[in-house]
Amino acid sequence: MKMSLIIIAILTLLVFLSQTYLIMAQTETQNYKVIKTLKEFEIRLYPAATMATVSMNAKSYKELSTPGFRKLAGYIFGGNSSNTKIAMTTPVHMDINESQSSMSFVMPSAYTKGQLPIPNDSSVTIINTEEEYVAAITFSGYADDESIKLHATKLENSLKENGIEYFGNFRFLGYNAPYQFVGRKNEIIVSVKWR
Repeated sequence: MKMSLIIIAILTLLVFLSQTYLIMAQTETQNYKVIKTLKEFEIRLYPAATMATVSMNAKSYKELSTPGFRKLAGYIFGGNSSNTKIAMTTPVHMDINESQSSMSFVMPSAYTKGQLPIPNDSSVTIINTEEEYVAAITFSGYADDESIKLHATKLENSLKENGIEYFGNFRFLGYNAPYQFVGRKNEIIVSVKWR
């Protein structure tokens, strides 16, 4: 009985330490500038970025998340023309819609499109995004199709209430590894007309 309690205490401590490490770990995060903070969301300016992207016929977070992540992880873990390992960054971008959904990993800022190795998987492409203004709303916990839709609707309503014109799809940004249980951060963004 006493040994069981010691083992449970050690396992609890290990889980706590691993979660603390995940929260504190230095992972490069995509750069942006906050332009304006409103009650439920903020307006940001994202500079141009280089991303590895995969497009699929998936129509939901559930259909896109695992196979999309596997393909992109394969690329950054060495599945490329030079077997180069590329650091993971945050957030993971997901554009989920009824026609063609996509998932993207932001490439570390040290790389340009021309410096990145060619993906071994032809469904993975390297793209450059353009500078854009977006509205962003943040939520915690594990994301799923229901929470993504709920917060996209909340952001859409807030934009309408504030008279801010938006365009394009509402996109999901995920910041945490699946095994991080605490301190999880998710966002919904959409392009806005600003200036």
